Amino acid sequence: MAAARTEFKSGSRGRGPGWFRTVGRALRLPVTGAARGIRRATHAHGAGESGLGKLIELHGVNGAGDVMITVALASTVFFSVPTDEARGRVALYLAITMAPFTLLAPVIGPILDRVPHGRRAAMATAMGARALLALVLSGAMITGSIEMYPAALGVLVASKAYGVVRSAVVPRLLPPRFSLVKANSRVTLCGLLATGVAAPIAAGLQHLGPRWPLYGAFVIFVAGTVLSFTLPRTVDSARGEDRALLAADERHLHGPHRRSARRPGLRTVGPAVTHALAANAAIRCLTGFLIFFLAFLLRVHPMTGQNAAVSLGIVGVAAGTGNALGTAVGAWLRSRAPEIIIVTVVAIVLGAALTAAVFFGAVLVACLAAVAGFAQALAKLSLDALIQRDVPEAVRTSAFARSETLLQVAWVLGGAVGIALPLNGTLGLSVAAAIIAAGWLTTVRGLIGSARHGSTARARVA
Repeated sequence: MAAARTEFKSGSRGRGPGWFRTVGRALRLPVTGAARGIRRATHAHGAGESGLGKLIELHGVNGAGDVMITVALASTVFFSVPTDEARGRVALYLAITMAPFTLLAPVIGPILDRVPHGRRAAMATAMGARALLALVLSGAMITGSIEMYPAALGVLVASKAYGVVRSAVVPRLLPPRFSLVKANSRVTLCGLLATGVAAPIAAGLQHLGPRWPLYGAFVIFVAGTVLSFTLPRTVDSARGEDRALLAADERHLHGPHRRSARRPGLRTVGPAVTHALAANAAIRCLTGFLIFFLAFLLRVHPMTGQNAAVSLGIVGVAAGTGNALGTAVGAWLRSRAPEIIIVTVVAIVLGAALTAAVFFGAVLVACLAAVAGFAQALAKLSLDALIQRDVPEAVRTSAFARSETLLQVAWVLGGAVGIALPLNGTLGLSVAAAIIAAGWLTTVRGLIGSARHGSTARARVA
């Protein structure tokens, strides 16, 4: 009997800790399993060894943090007041934040060109600045202080600075036999997925209080600051790099660039790249326009049977789905005939805009948002393919940084047009069609010519 009691007690003691470990593993399994799955996906095909996997994860963190701040600002500036007042507040927001950003954006790329050895520090600074500004915004939004506007401008500038540096970093982290288009597809897709996951979480935090999404953004951006320094040191290497000029050839240069023609290593990017960049700028201008114009239009005239929030949600999901689909198709097509792809997608989005303008309706508006998202993703990946094909490696990183800055300026200008127009669906979508038609007509001839003759124009300025 004594031996049995001893065996029972020892068995109980042995099973106790084991039972707790089993329960602990079961509770951790959803988190650790998801983390391992994400790591396997981001580090596949050599991305883990080259460091691209870490950049993909960092971009996901960036997207999640940005959407937290976006939800907080939208709830304060847009949803919390009547439509007429919201229109004025958003116009004020654009005037105080977007207008200075339009002036600052063209210098972001050149400034970052001058500090190529500090790219990890630049990305960490962009993350850390947004973390601190999220805390500033959390206080300013409660008190209604004017500090909200300069803080929002700072967030915008830091976000775009991160985007410029990220575009410059990707070519440095390509695994062997890994195209730039495929790499950018993975980075973009991870950002979209992270945004889709974080958006409902941000909405849930908003119900707890207007500060909570900003607290979430603070935590996310602090994590991003730390992750920035885990990127490989090759990110900071600028060996063999020089600055690119966004001109097709030497005849298109002006001012000091023409006088400094003997400077070695300074190259133009070629006609195919400049035409593709113009087409992408038209699409980016269109998406900026649609975001602001449809936000107010659907608030005043929501979809049949839906309220304003649901209507905006439907259009947002359509745009995100189109963007993800365009990214996936771009990765599948890789770099096949990028000029023809750009011409085709711009023509498709032009047709969708004209159709939505003539037969204005809720379904067509959602379709236009999806087509615009699809076109933006696929045209940008095609531009990346052209830069990789036509731009010399010495200036390729600079070309990515400067082209991204130009696209961000186009988005801001489109948003400004969207907020200025009266809330008439047919009129607004007609303007959208005019924006995309202007970009298509000015670039289609040049792109088709480049595709026919091949891009041999790598004109050296010096």
